[in-house]
Amino acid sequence: MYTIKLILFIVPLVISSRIDQDSSLDVLSPAPKSRFAMLDDVKILANGLLQLGHGLKDFVHKTKGQINDIFQKLNIFDKYFDDLSVQTDELKAEEKELRRTTSKLQSRNEEVKNMSLELNAKLESLLEEKILLQKKVRDLEEQLTNLIQNQHATQQHPEVTSLKTFVEQQDNSIKVLLQMVEEQYRQLNQQHSQIKEIENQLKKTGVQESTEISVPSKTRAPRNTASLHEIKNVDHDGIAADCTAIFKRGEHTSGIYAIRPNNSQVFNVYCDVQSGNSWTLIQHRINGSQNFNETWENYKHGFGNLDGEFWLGLEKIYSIVKQSNYILRVELDDWKDNKYYVEYSFHLGNHETNYKLYLVEINGNIPNAIPEHKYLVFSTWDHNAKGHLSCQGDYSGWWWHDVCGEHTLNGKYIRPRSEAKAERRGICWKPQNGRVFSIKSTKMLIHPTHLESFE
Repeated sequence: MYTIKLILFIVPLVISSRIDQDSSLDVLSPAPKSRFAMLDDVKILANGLLQLGHGLKDFVHKTKGQINDIFQKLNIFDKYFDDLSVQTDELKAEEKELRRTTSKLQSRNEEVKNMSLELNAKLESLLEEKILLQKKVRDLEEQLTNLIQNQHATQQHPEVTSLKTFVEQQDNSIKVLLQMVEEQYRQLNQQHSQIKEIENQLKKTGVQESTEISVPSKTRAPRNTASLHEIKNVDHDGIAADCTAIFKRGEHTSGIYAIRPNNSQVFNVYCDVQSGNSWTLIQHRINGSQNFNETWENYKHGFGNLDGEFWLGLEKIYSIVKQSNYILRVELDDWKDNKYYVEYSFHLGNHETNYKLYLVEINGNIPNAIPEHKYLVFSTWDHNAKGHLSCQGDYSGWWWHDVCGEHTLNGKYIRPRSEAKAERRGICWKPQNGRVFSIKSTKMLIHPTHLESFE
């Protein structure tokens, strides 16, 4: 464009100069005018046209380059748009699958509710029958007393005995039904927790057109608690009191064993053999497969799978540690595979004290991990000791608290958003006046104090 303007400026000047020359020649000489342009004028004009052609050529090349850049950007935009459309379709499919799963869980929940109602109705009918039978037995006992006094009771004894046997059988049936109802209620609570969790995930999904949508990759697998609660065909005689006793008997392999602490029922534990000693594992977190947002009753009796993630149960832990003095060891792995541990001598109270925990640190590489020399009270989201703060909203609860602090090994399993930023939610550990450790895996183990601890 600049060249064109220059030529347009030069041509009038050349023409005007030519006119001036012609006029001057007219004055000087009356010679006749030539019919052809002068050679200089032609050269100037040709040079101007040549420059104009070069300018137009450069302009065309620049225009082509700009058009190519525009087409490249359009292609990149089309590619990004296609990728975004594919991701949106995938998220929509995952959301539909999640909604179908929620519907199935809700239908299962209704089925379980109906079964529970049927069991309750049967239980009530059995209780009514039991009351009637007890009344009949009392009447028969009165008759028997009268017959004995009249020395005619010998013919009635077999009937009374058979009725008593029948009543005992009914009592046993009612006890079995009560256990079934309790199991149904426990399953109902688990189903409710799963449904609430999925509903919360659906709420977090938000609008489908959003650029950032969080959808869980898979639904949580059903919990397997058989190893915690089922003891089949066990001879109660000769069962060890803890993992240390099992180790002394020659069992030097880590695994699941049945124990029977003093004055307690038989239950399964996982014995962790390390450096020539066997520790009783009371808590384990490795991958978030087990939901630890449980009720007070479940924390009291235990939940999870001994082969994976689990909580042994406060009542079982208390039945073990009340036998002798024990060491509590906490082992932690962070997301950079750094390993930490701390060991305490400790005392644990019973359920009447809300399982108060008293700690004295022995050794470890996490200084001042938990407040020492004071009683820490265990609390859950549905059970909070009177006079103590409720910490479950900010620190995930389900832990021993004196005041709300930034350490809990039973919180929600959360993967960190980046390696440089520690998460203050979920499983975390913050020593006093220290930085927060975002935890990947945890172990809590106990061992009698009269044997040496290990590194």
